[in-house]
Amino acid sequence: MSRAVVSPCLKPFDLTLEAIAPDKSISHRCAMFALLSDRPSSIRNFLTGEDTLASLSIAEQLGAEVVRRDGDVSLTPPAQLREPDDVLDCGNAGTGMRLYCGLLAGVEGSFVLTGDRYLRARPMKRVTAPLQEIGAKIDGREYGNLAPLHIRGGSLRAFRYESPIDSAQVKSALILAALRADGPSYYRENFLSRDHTERMLRGMGASIKTDAEGWIVIEPLEKPLEPLEITVPADPSSAFFFAVAAAIIPGARVRIPGVTLNPTRIEAFKILEQMGAAIDYELEEDLYEPIGTITVAYNGKLRAVEVSERIAWLIDELPALAVAMATAEGRSVVRNAAELRVKESDRIASVLAALHACGIETEEYPDGYAIKGGTFHPALIDSHGDHRIAMSFAVAGLLTGMEIEDIDCVATSFPNFFDLLSQVTEVKL
Repeated sequence: MSRAVVSPCLKPFDLTLEAIAPDKSISHRCAMFALLSDRPSSIRNFLTGEDTLASLSIAEQLGAEVVRRDGDVSLTPPAQLREPDDVLDCGNAGTGMRLYCGLLAGVEGSFVLTGDRYLRARPMKRVTAPLQEIGAKIDGREYGNLAPLHIRGGSLRAFRYESPIDSAQVKSALILAALRADGPSYYRENFLSRDHTERMLRGMGASIKTDAEGWIVIEPLEKPLEPLEITVPADPSSAFFFAVAAAIIPGARVRIPGVTLNPTRIEAFKILEQMGAAIDYELEEDLYEPIGTITVAYNGKLRAVEVSERIAWLIDELPALAVAMATAEGRSVVRNAAELRVKESDRIASVLAALHACGIETEEYPDGYAIKGGTFHPALIDSHGDHRIAMSFAVAGLLTGMEIEDIDCVATSFPNFFDLLSQVTEVKL
């Protein structure tokens, strides 16, 4: 099993991180949404991580012509998506599997979606159940809850669906299905989840609006969408690991250019700012996404914080934020985050087990946890195959040294993470 040994950071650092991984969520969507056009899309700075390359490979299996030069991708869609002659492997990507469920539910043909052992254990009913209600023929283990999933695409009914879960993946899957439904569809969630899908599809010409009662109104496609012409911004979820590093190492500073400043994606930075870190945001452009530069600097010992709102906006960053909380003065609390239970690992259990190994006091709740700030001790951390657990505790290693097991998962979202971390301290792989 692969592992990394991270040495303590012995001096302050001041870095401009030009090579932060491109945004994973947007890269996935580029590979899929380009299939909704009838002309070639140009995607620059596409994330060449295992998960996003799996989404791109699926697009090829569905008939797209893909030309890739490092991070630059040209994707020419077929006249009609074709039935593949093999299963469609999503790797470790819940985003890939759930969004492709929505996209393929209305396409004539037979499609089987699978993934690695971790993805095959993740619940899919939150997507498959509402799709089945509108006529999608989807089956799998536990009646469509666990992959492999079989989709027999066909006609879909328009719908009005109020989601019990604030999830960008559920919302995106239903929006993609609505584009092929037999009339206008309506979708609503309790709190706005990340909105890349709405922004990008509107930019391509789809009719997606939000009415006065908060319903997202999706009109079915009458013609192919405009092709994408996009540069994928840096991923704020990936950048956040280094934001935490700067916030906990005295004298440290990081500058992260070319990152999306979408409000639904930088909530974790806002929480870190509440805890006392010095953070500056500079907007530079705004087409598909607001893009600019984030600068984070150490500003003294962090303060404890309570987090129970806008969880959908920072769900991926909570493991790294837990490391910051473990260094803060006082007792931090996270609630309303039961969604962490069904990520790449049970992230509530994984985070708390790792913190306990490091000597940090914690308390577990069904929907979150409490963390009492303390002093990290070196430990051997099991990532449970979860890239965000691996990277979060690699950052914790800057304080005291750390050994992390099962780090191959990092390649799914941030292939050069350890290369960048090695600019700050010694890393042995």
